Amino acid sequence: MSAITKEIKKVTTNTLQKMKAAGEKISMITAYDFSFASIFDAAGIDIILVGDSASNVMAGHTTTLPITLDQMIYHAQSVVRARERSLIVVDIPFGYYQSNSEIALASAIRIMKESGGNTVKLEGGEEVLDSVKKL
Repeated sequence: MSAITKEIKKVTTNTLQKMKAAGEKISMITAYDFSFASIFDAAGIDIILVGDSASNVMAGHTTTLPITLDQMIYHAQSVVRARERSLIVVDIPFGYYQSNSEIALASAIRIMKESGGNTVKLEGGEEVLDSVKKL
């Protein structure tokens, strides 16, 4: 008996652009670990965010400020191991991009290389524009 394999098409930024252009809905949810990421990926969620809110949800802090880059990479690695289809977005935590664009770039590179995530996210306005341009 031959095994039937089903090719799973991964969501990419190009996929999302096509979905938007076609007026399709795009789904996104936050996960911090392998178990939930597996469920969300299997459910067909398009984007899984590994949010810095892991500081609150997983570690019990009252803010997102205490989470470190190493901790974000750990959570992202867990989520990435569960992914078969979803695009994985990883937050760059507070303090790892605000001071200058070199630190922002180094933080983004570490997340991408060490976690296997697809994209990074940072928050802010004009005050982080130089960091965004560097990325």
